[in-house]
Amino acid sequence: MTRASESGAGEADGSVAGVAGVVAPDAAAARLPRPIPDATVSRLAVYLRLLGQFAESGAETVSSEELATASGVNSAKLRKDLSYLGSYGTRGVGYEVRSLQQQLERVLGLDHRQSVALVGVGNLGHALAGYAGFGGRGFPIDAMFDVDPDLVGIRINGIVVEHVRDIEAVCRARGVTIGMVATPAAVAQDVCDLLVRGGVESILNFAPVVLQVPHEVEVRKVDLAVELQVLAFHVARRHGAAATVGSTNGSVNGSVVSGQ
Repeated sequence: MTRASESGAGEADGSVAGVAGVVAPDAAAARLPRPIPDATVSRLAVYLRLLGQFAESGAETVSSEELATASGVNSAKLRKDLSYLGSYGTRGVGYEVRSLQQQLERVLGLDHRQSVALVGVGNLGHALAGYAGFGGRGFPIDAMFDVDPDLVGIRINGIVVEHVRDIEAVCRARGVTIGMVATPAAVAQDVCDLLVRGGVESILNFAPVVLQVPHEVEVRKVDLAVELQVLAFHVARRHGAAATVGSTNGSVNGSVVSGQ
């Protein structure tokens, strides 16, 4: 069977393990209390990135307020998110940065190597292939595919672009865990099928189409046009609200003047 996929607790006083009162990673992983919502998972990834920055700056601990402010959320939401890990900081001290990093890496599946395949190295794909942030965050692109004879055989960041007909064999041989689809909509489903047959169970889809995948395969859809439309909606709403306020103020002011 297939499915259509289109995705888009506080610092405590109690005695807990760790220098700054953070539950040890093994204990936290063993005590995961409930499924973690997708929205929380997205924020956990942000927290992990920011913890890396805190660590690079030499910080050993971070308070919930500091991490929340850097993440753009309130501290209550951050503490609730981290409670899914069984992680609680110590009042007045906060979270031990490295221990919290380890917990997040484990929950997000980053405690073991991921391998990424990119299909479609046109304008968008080429930009994705050249983005150093993937490898730096633990997602090295180990395979690239295209059908364009001018692209097949070239090297991008040391990786040879191979023909899409080799997706299944190459993905299996290289243990690819994540596929990125940056192809035109017309061929995206065929590419997706090849990735699935190659053992890929997670797909990041940039193509403007809903992919049909088996239930065990996770797909995240990135539609830049939709994101721009959402932003346009918020801009229009703000302008509309401003116009309404201006009109209301004008009427009030006018009535006051005429009343005088």
